[in-house]
Amino acid sequence: QVQLVESGGGLVQAGGSLRVSCAASGRTVSNYAMGWFRQAPGKEREFVAAISRIGGGTNYADSVKGRFTISRGNAKNTVYLQMNSLKPEDTAVYYCAADATRPWTTSRIPVDYDYWGQGTQVTVSS
Repeated sequence: QVQLVESGGGLVQAGGSLRVSCAASGRTVSNYAMGWFRQAPGKEREFVAAISRIGGGTNYADSVKGRFTISRGNAKNTVYLQMNSLKPEDTAVYYCAADATRPWTTSRIPVDYDYWGQGTQVTVSS
């Protein structure tokens, strides 16, 4: 089993920055692609960013490209999402996800991910 724990959410003003973190642990899976998704009240979960385990490829939603950056820690068991120039529409619960079977991919589809964290709230005020 793989466990994912997010942290770093909070309240920020529009135009500000925030970095959320995802710590992964578990014996079953050692290599996997990682993704960030978000879900606002009344909306379905949407893709934000992803990074592959093999090749270092990244993938970003058009709405965040140029503002958000996904990265891995040196130990490869931690993934970060640096969020700059935040907008009120970025307000959502942010979820970390792991694709345990296809480490070379950066999927935008939630069903492709095998494990999910509990989420961390990000609120952007005007």
